Amino acid sequence: MTEQVAERSGTVAVARARWAALAVFFVNGTVFSTFVSRVPSLKLDLGLSDGTLGAILTLFGLAALLTMQFAGPLVGRFGSARVIRLAVVVSPFLLAGIGLAGDAVQLGGAVLLLGMMHGTLDVAMNAHAVVVERESGRSVMSSCHAAWSISAVAASLVGAGFTRAGSSAAEHYLWVGAVLVVAGLAATAGLLPASADRVEETGGGGTKRASWRSGWTRRVCVFGAMGFTAMILEAMVISWSGVFLHDARGATLAAAALGFTAFSACQAAGRLVGDRLTERHGAPALFRVGGVIAAVGLAVVVLSPSWVAGIAGFALLGLGGSVLLPLIFSAVGHAGGAGAGAATFLSRFTTFTYAGGLIGPALIGWFAEATSLTWTLAGLLPLLGAVVLNARVMAGQERKAPLAG
Repeated sequence: MTEQVAERSGTVAVARARWAALAVFFVNGTVFSTFVSRVPSLKLDLGLSDGTLGAILTLFGLAALLTMQFAGPLVGRFGSARVIRLAVVVSPFLLAGIGLAGDAVQLGGAVLLLGMMHGTLDVAMNAHAVVVERESGRSVMSSCHAAWSISAVAASLVGAGFTRAGSSAAEHYLWVGAVLVVAGLAATAGLLPASADRVEETGGGGTKRASWRSGWTRRVCVFGAMGFTAMILEAMVISWSGVFLHDARGATLAAAALGFTAFSACQAAGRLVGDRLTERHGAPALFRVGGVIAAVGLAVVVLSPSWVAGIAGFALLGLGGSVLLPLIFSAVGHAGGAGAGAATFLSRFTTFTYAGGLIGPALIGWFAEATSLTWTLAGLLPLLGAVVLNARVMAGQERKAPLAG
């Protein structure tokens, strides 16, 4: 009887942790997207040049990349739950600090700090999602990333509303930040305890803490190359889909914007059902099918002379590509094993994905300048094909049997 009560209690705790993880992803996505939604206002209010703004925005990505290298050891020492709890409370205050910045230096400092917190939270929340998967025996990573995607859309709409109402970036950030502090505290209450992935001190020849130099294994680098490619594709759609549809396919400016809209909507929809499909068909099979659908979508974009078909191609690219990054994140985390290994492996992997997101738009621009944007997008097809051919590395995720109920 006691064992049954304990098992039921554990089932409830893991179920709560799943919803808590979803909420944390949503809060993190809201912080980031709220910041991005008012970048034009920040530029205008502070009188920043394009070069100055570009340098400040680059600080965010570089700070996140640097901090990720130390996130694994932090999780190993304190547990992902504690790291998440700190980050979701501090991030809204840093967001407010960005809005209150009075000049470029203050803005750069606030953006730098938010980037550091974002990088830390990115690793910790993905690591916690892996722990929930391991404890429940069920896939949750795709749903978590869906929550992030949905939060981005929601935050953009809220940002548009604040802008239309004539509110300053500072007012916008302060109001949203206040809500997010409360939401973050509520979300983290359901996380699994810090002991779930904290390395306990054993002394002597016992378990060692992860260091910033550990985790650079051959398998992680393979996963990293796959994630790098996936992020370049996503960055391409974000930065270049509108330009491609307008310049190469003759779409109006309003219609050209629909390429990214279709991609984002289908990406969110695919991630909402991704976990269910993973459990039914397995990660390798779903990864392979998703990659093929994404490749077909990209081929439609490149080969069709119609902007309408191009939008449909971006939609297919979003639908098929929706499961790729969540599945790789999950596989990387499980490859790291229990304890802080998952966070350490994820911190290395996210180095590749962030690098792809940072330099992807510039790489595409350089190649497009040398050849054309159409040929540049066509050149991404072999890279996507190579990712699909590596679907077998998705196998081997170790989880417990699904908990009853």
